[in-house]
Amino acid sequence: MAAREQRIPGPDHPISVTPSADHIVVRVAGKIVADTRASLSLQEANYPVVHYIPRKNVDMSLLQRTDHHTYCPYKGDCSYYSIPSAGERGTNAVWTYEHPYDAVAAINGHLAFYPTRVDAFEVIQN
Repeated sequence: MAAREQRIPGPDHPISVTPSADHIVVRVAGKIVADTRASLSLQEANYPVVHYIPRKNVDMSLLQRTDHHTYCPYKGDCSYYSIPSAGERGTNAVWTYEHPYDAVAAINGHLAFYPTRVDAFEVIQN
């Protein structure tokens, strides 16, 4: 198997990870899956901002790890969780980089949610 290419963020593909003052609440099937005021905002190139939520602020009992994995040359190997109570759309609705590359090391221990795969993804700006 060939080694995976690792890329370093730079002017052609910038990535920044910054603490967010926003209050993030994620709801599925009437339950709060995540609630934090300690998220990280990851801005990558021209993509929308992704809010990474500390694992300690996620009700992990509502998630189920899947066998799905992807790879990002800027962030590393990505693992996924489903939210069974969300039904089919909750499949692989949550992702995490458990061993992220140094450039984005701050997202270690954090989870991100696809907003379209949950009932509510609220970003309450402070």
